[in-house]
Amino acid sequence: MRLPSPTSRRNNKIYLSIWDLLWALLTPPIALWVVDALVITQQVWSMVAFYCALSSGFALMAFVLFRLQDTMTRHFSAHEALDVFEAVLFAQLMTCGVLFTFNRLDGIPRSLPLYQGLLLAGGLIFARILTRAGAEERPSDYKSRSERIIIVGANRLASSLILMLNAYAPSRQAVVAVLDDKAGAVGRAVAGVQVLGTSQDLEAIVGEFAVHGVSIGRVIVAGDGDLLSSAVLHDLERVCKKRQLALSYLPHMLGLSGATVSQENVLAAAEAAPRLRLYLRMKRCFDVVASLALMIMLLPLFAIATVLALIDVGSPVLFWQERTGWRGRPFLIYKYRTLRAPFESDGRLALGDRQPSAIGRFLRATRIDELPQLINVLFGDMSLIGPRPLLPEDQPSSTVLRLSVRPGITGWAQVNGAKLVTKDDKEKFDEWYVANASFWVDIKIVLMTLRTLSRNFLGSTEAAADLAQVEKKRANLAAVGTAQAEQPPALADQSPMLQPAALAPVRPEVMKRSA
Repeated sequence: MRLPSPTSRRNNKIYLSIWDLLWALLTPPIALWVVDALVITQQVWSMVAFYCALSSGFALMAFVLFRLQDTMTRHFSAHEALDVFEAVLFAQLMTCGVLFTFNRLDGIPRSLPLYQGLLLAGGLIFARILTRAGAEERPSDYKSRSERIIIVGANRLASSLILMLNAYAPSRQAVVAVLDDKAGAVGRAVAGVQVLGTSQDLEAIVGEFAVHGVSIGRVIVAGDGDLLSSAVLHDLERVCKKRQLALSYLPHMLGLSGATVSQENVLAAAEAAPRLRLYLRMKRCFDVVASLALMIMLLPLFAIATVLALIDVGSPVLFWQERTGWRGRPFLIYKYRTLRAPFESDGRLALGDRQPSAIGRFLRATRIDELPQLINVLFGDMSLIGPRPLLPEDQPSSTVLRLSVRPGITGWAQVNGAKLVTKDDKEKFDEWYVANASFWVDIKIVLMTLRTLSRNFLGSTEAAADLAQVEKKRANLAAVGTAQAEQPPALADQSPMLQPAALAPVRPEVMKRSA
């Protein structure tokens, strides 16, 4: 799951390479000349100008949307090359679509988009290859007496570690061997390092390297402890202790271990209710059909809400948070932003009032700001009806029941008070729903939701409670702004990374709850 940039910062800057700009403008006339287009031979200059402007415009739009400026570095790779091809394909498809609608491509050869796409992609990739070749790699201070490593487990995590170490010190191979217990793995290679044997061969392989003057200092298991059986793990520990080798687990070294939710308890709860599992499978089919139908029917409302949010709070218009969902899986939940970004694009605290405007209050009260969550339903992260997804720190002490079903846009707790009920009451409502989920219960929740929406406008009690929470957050931000203003001038002009540590804990909270 790739996280987008925080919506707590304004996104007003557009970056574009000078070469990309020039090449987008030059490619259309060059492509027309190469294919000897009819509009040139007949000197229909108005059509030539229209085609060049349209094609260049869509190309520049694609460059911004796909952030091709970020690929103009010395780290350009095949992954960034795919981004270039995707941007070029998007630009050419949009150009062909508009031209076909406008004049059925009259006077434009059908091969022109192909030639222009190849020229555009070739020029962009060539410029990035030159940028990478021209950038000098700074030599690392990797010590000559570096540690030699043997990795246990031939997987993607091991491959990533090998590539990272090779990038840090290309002239010295840190990982000298890989061990794996899978049949047929011995003799193959992981990121250029050969799989020399199984984990049971560790002691013999360490001895072989010692004969050749290579001293092994560390054994890294490319996974958690459950990657290996207890007997194999015990044997590894014995050999490492005997040979005085450091034994490490790569997820622990990278800070990837430790889960906030007990997966075993969640799975056990899901398996313990056969009736619920059958209904949830049927409900998933309904969620897909209903969310797709609602997205089509509410498309004008989506467009209006997007324009209103853009006018009211600016770009970006969507706010995201990472929530804990079905079976403890993290996912990103989206909704329209109703508050202005608390930080500028450079990280400084934004000046001005962050109280929601009439547009923001309207989007909140009518729940239009929740419309983007239909995408979460379509992709399987959520359901139309279920317990509301919570932040990891807001999870109740027992998550067995509420995480055994997909979280919902609306639910039993939402139609029985939502923000007006306590955290304990919400937990009881959610547990009741999971225990009693059925078709008729969901129909009742839908009807109660429609009734709530019909009367839940700016003057409702729940909307007032919502705005009270916003006012509290606004007061916290004002306190932060006062503290920043009282700083010495020399310190206030420094980079946000050099601001006093007392301000550091505030930003994550604002980032998570600013919308």
